[in-house]
Amino acid sequence: MPKFTSVSHLDLTVSDAERSADWYCTVLGLRRLRRADLDNRIMIVLQHEDSGLIIGLNQHHDPAADRFDEHRPGLDHVGFAVTDRDDLIAWQARLSALGVEHSPVTDSPSGSGTALVFRDPDNIQLELWWSRPR
Repeated sequence: MPKFTSVSHLDLTVSDAERSADWYCTVLGLRRLRRADLDNRIMIVLQHEDSGLIIGLNQHHDPAADRFDEHRPGLDHVGFAVTDRDDLIAWQARLSALGVEHSPVTDSPSGSGTALVFRDPDNIQLELWWSRPR
C-alpha cells in the first residue's frame, strides 16, 4: 500500500477570510503567509510555526451555507495535539483571557486523553487534545 507521512495542510471554508485570519493568528498564534484573490474565492494562508502545519482559509464568493455544522457529512472537528495535560490548563486560561467560549478541560470517558473544545468565528469546532501515555 502507498504511504503518506503527515498532514501537509488543512483548508477551511470561512465566511470572512480577514476576520478569521485575525482570529486564528490571535488565538492560536498562527503567522499569516499570504492572501490570494482568486476568481471564485479569497484564500489566506497561515502557518503554525512550531509544527509547520499550513491552514488555508477560503472565503468562497458563492457560499452554500452561513455557518459550519459538524452534523452534515464532511469535517466533524479539528484536533490539535498538546504535549501534556498542563498545556490544556494554560490554553484554557488563554482562551478565557481572549473571551473565546470553550469547554472545561475534560478527560475522555475512555481514559485515552483530555480535551479542551472551542469554536472559531464560523462555528468550526476545534479541540486541543492531550493523549494519555499508555
